[in-house]
Amino acid sequence: MKTIISILLLVSLMYAQEQSPGGDVLNESPLMPVPADMTFEEYRDMNRRLTVGLALTAVPIPGLIHDYAGEKKKAKRIRRVALGSVGLIVAGAFMAGDDKGEWQDTDYNIYVEGEGDSELRYEMIPIGMIGNDVTYDLKPLHRKQGSGGGGLLIVLGVGLLVADIIYDVYHGVKIIEEKRDAVRFKYGKQLNFSYAPEMNLKNNYAGVKMTYNF
Repeated sequence: MKTIISILLLVSLMYAQEQSPGGDVLNESPLMPVPADMTFEEYRDMNRRLTVGLALTAVPIPGLIHDYAGEKKKAKRIRRVALGSVGLIVAGAFMAGDDKGEWQDTDYNIYVEGEGDSELRYEMIPIGMIGNDVTYDLKPLHRKQGSGGGGLLIVLGVGLLVADIIYDVYHGVKIIEEKRDAVRFKYGKQLNFSYAPEMNLKNNYAGVKMTYNF
């Protein structure tokens, strides 16, 4: 049922966009004159959208915004840091599972039950005698808290991963803005505007025609 609803919503959206002034779904922006010396990369920088970059944050893959901004090398570094962070988290989880700590100390004799992971220890506290036999109260012993090495690795890994994602979003958006502004400033200074009056007595029309050239 959810799949059918999703398909219907997608079809409705496509139909609505086709009926809009934009025409085709993929025809997002009209064709405009491009300066002869503008490179394809500059053209892409000028047309990158912040909305698209921010929408990529919904995908849980670090580096996508830098990838969209055209910073392929930085995107790879961000992904390497993310993989390293995940590795720290996994290693910390394994260490935390193995780091059970030492048993509590006691001045009494110890009664051991089970082996390995199921081992239990009790301190034998004398509480009385029946004939020549001593009766004991068995009080459970607990393991001391581990050194916390695994927990530190987990915290470090999570911190690095969060910082990596924040860097990708903040710095990636900044790069998109800077590249777009740089291209628009460069070629905006080359625009030459000209004005010419227009008049058509037959149609009773008068106005001003504005043109621009690179």
